[in-house]
Parts: sequence; C-alpha cells; structure tokens
Amino acid sequence: MNKNRGVDYIGVTVTFVIHDGKGNFLLQKRSQSTRDEQGTWDVGGGALEFGEEWIDAVTREVKEEITASPKKIVFLKAFNALRKNNGVNTHWIALVHSVLVDPLEVKIGEPNKIDEIGWFNLNNLPNPLHSKIRESLMAAMEKGYIA
Repeated sequence: MNKNRGVDYIGVTVTFVIHDGKGNFLLQKRSQSTRDEQGTWDVGGGALEFGEEWIDAVTREVKEEITASPKKIVFLKAFNALRKNNGVNTHWIALVHSVLVDPLEVKIGEPNKIDEIGWFNLNNLPNPLHSKIRESLMAAMEKGYIA
C-alpha cells in the first residue's frame, strides 16, 4: 500500500528563502504538476529524504530548483504546516532556512514544477501567494535577510 507524506503520516520539508544579501528574495510560481496550491507563488522547498541531513537536503533542493549553489545557509525556524488540500487534511513540519545565492546563477531547474521565478521584496509581492509562505518570509525578515 502506498502511503503519502503529509497525509498518511507527518511529512518533513526543508523550506528556504533564497536571497541576494541586499534584501531581495526569490519566489517561484508553482506549476500545475506540483502536489498542491498550483499557480501560487512560494519560497523553495522539498521533502527531507530518509537518512538525509537537512542541510544536505537544502543544498540539493536549491540546486535542483534554481541551479544555483548556496553561498550561505542559515536555519531560521521550524513550524507546523497544518492545512486542507482539496478537502484533505495535511500535516508537514517545515524547517525554514535562509539561503544566500549569486542572482546571476539563478535559473529554473525544474520547469515541470516551476512556471516562473522572480525577485521581490516585501513591498512588491506577487499574487496569489501560497497559504504557508508568510511563516517563512516573516522568519527571514525578523533575522534581517529580506526587506
């Protein structure tokens, strides 16, 4: 029997706010082939794999999603991501990080999952936003990584 992370058991995700060191951050528009909240703008992230150190998961996911190599990774916080997805309760533990990258290295690495990317600040957010993006952006803002 197939079990689904976040539905049949608690999933663990590494989430990251990509930034340029100047207050700007990168958001991704989720494609129709993503697990949930298609068409919304979100920070990066992905499931932590069994036996994987979470810092290694962040590095792997950043390279997969935006092809850039992290210059600096800082753990910010953990939170419970409880919500409904198409009427189904989901439960994820999100391990949020800030990740400094060289903006010149950034490009879409997973075109099947990411429709568009863009650099933003807190005064020019795109719409619609992912339902759980606020926790990640607030954590990065509180630590001074984004403005």
